[in-house]
Amino acid sequence: MIITVTGRHMAVTPAIKQHADEKASKLLKYYDLIKEIEVILDGSSGNSKKVEMIVNAEHRNMFVATVEGDDLYGCIDQAAHKLERQLTEHKDKHRNRKHPG
Repeated sequence: MIITVTGRHMAVTPAIKQHADEKASKLLKYYDLIKEIEVILDGSSGNSKKVEMIVNAEHRNMFVATVEGDDLYGCIDQAAHKLERQLTEHKDKHRNRKHPG
């Protein structure tokens, strides 16, 4: 699995990169067919920060979570939580389709 952390209009500090890597790597336990996770941190909108996490999985599945707020660490946590929910729902839907009843 490849995790990429990039910043738009802001510098990505090692602490922020490590926090984003830790949160992104935990997504594997919710769906094990993940190929790549891209974390985009955007600081172009004044004091507000924007975090976008994109998960590419096998079979052309793509999951996206976008959060905007003042605290960058909180935004990363919220985006990871949104993706956890999306991945869990997708896995349950896929499991129920294969084994009905």
